[in-house]
Order: sequence, then structure tokens, then C-alpha cells
Amino acid sequence: MAIQVKICGITSAEAADAALHAGADFAGLAFHPGSPRNLKPEQAAALAARLRGRVRIVAFVADAANDAIAAVVAAANPDFLQLHGRETPQRVGEIRERFGKPVIKAIAIAEAPDFAQVPAYEAAADMLLFDAKAPQGASRPGGHGAAFDWQLLRGRKISKPWLLAGGLNAENVARAIASAGAPGVDVSSGVETAPGVKSAQMIREFVAAARSAQFAGARS
Repeated sequence: MAIQVKICGITSAEAADAALHAGADFAGLAFHPGSPRNLKPEQAAALAARLRGRVRIVAFVADAANDAIAAVVAAANPDFLQLHGRETPQRVGEIRERFGKPVIKAIAIAEAPDFAQVPAYEAAADMLLFDAKAPQGASRPGGHGAAFDWQLLRGRKISKPWLLAGGLNAENVARAIASAGAPGVDVSSGVETAPGVKSAQMIREFVAAARSAQFAGARS
């Protein structure tokens, strides 16, 4: 089965086109005031129109109120909502039902006990995303380029599709996929030359490296 690749935090037409041409499966648009990748409604609408029908569009929010999520849905009409805050399983279910969109729930991981919360989120979300815990005092929940021990995921039975995130780049993504047994990966800062500035070349290299890991796995 093909490794799924998500390019998150797209802020420009050039980055959107690079993700499409590289063959990404998901394109993420961020709606979080603390992020350098935060989009205004008119920016999001233009990027979503460029991406629609060619890749699955994911809208990233964190601990957002219903009116804020409604504004995101109106602007971008995403294929998925990604919840990257402290949303409870109950809140995940509420958002999924209220907005009629599949939900990706990000779960912050630092050590093995952090997986105790996974079953409740498996029941509430359509997909999971395992990311490194944000540094102490961080103003945003993701996009820091930090990694966790990928082998913590190795051999775990996850009932929903999932992505691995946190500190990934073209140089380490194959190793990360092998270490975690990941069916998919998510990258943001690892394909940037500066916070919020995506590199088309780095996007191409990341997707190619992830695909190479898939084929290497098929041969082993």
C-alpha cells in the first residue's frame, strides 16, 4: 500500500503547485493565529480553489470555537478538519457531527504512556496524527520541527488510518517510516527555508524520499 504524504502549512500558490506536482496526497491549510502559516479567509479560499479535486484539503485548527470552525469551512470547504489542540474525544465527535467533515485528530507524543489516550480518539476520529509534543511555552501546537522516538509506534495496532509527524525531512523520512511502521507522513517545517516559506525543491525531495521508503519496504 502506498505511503500517504501530507504537506502541511501551505501559504502560497507556488507551494500548492509544488505539492500537487510532487504527488502529495493531502495539502494542509493552517488556521491558527499563533502560526507563521496562518491564513486569512481570502487566502484560504484561493488556495483551496487551486487544490480542490487534485489533492485532499485539510484545514488545521487548534481548540477552535464552533464559529471559528464554521468560518474555516466556509472559506476553504476542506475535505478534512485537523484538530491539533487539546480537544477531548467528546469534542472531536461533536465537531465531526456538527460540520459533517471527516476529522484528523493530532495526538502529542513524548513517551509510551502518552498512547493511553489513543483508544478514545480512535473511536471519535476518522484519522490520527502522531506528533511530537510542543516545547514548553510554545505559542502553537505543531510545526516546530521537533521529533519523538518513532520506535514507540512500532508494532502498535491502530484501528484508524494514521500519519507520523514531527521533525521529518527528506533526509530522515525513510528512516522514520521504517522505525515507526508508518503508513503515512506529514511535514511542514521540514520543507521550509524559513517559517511559513515552503521550498518547491524540498517538497519534491521529501515526497520522493517517502515514496522510495515505500518501495524499499516492498522489496524487503
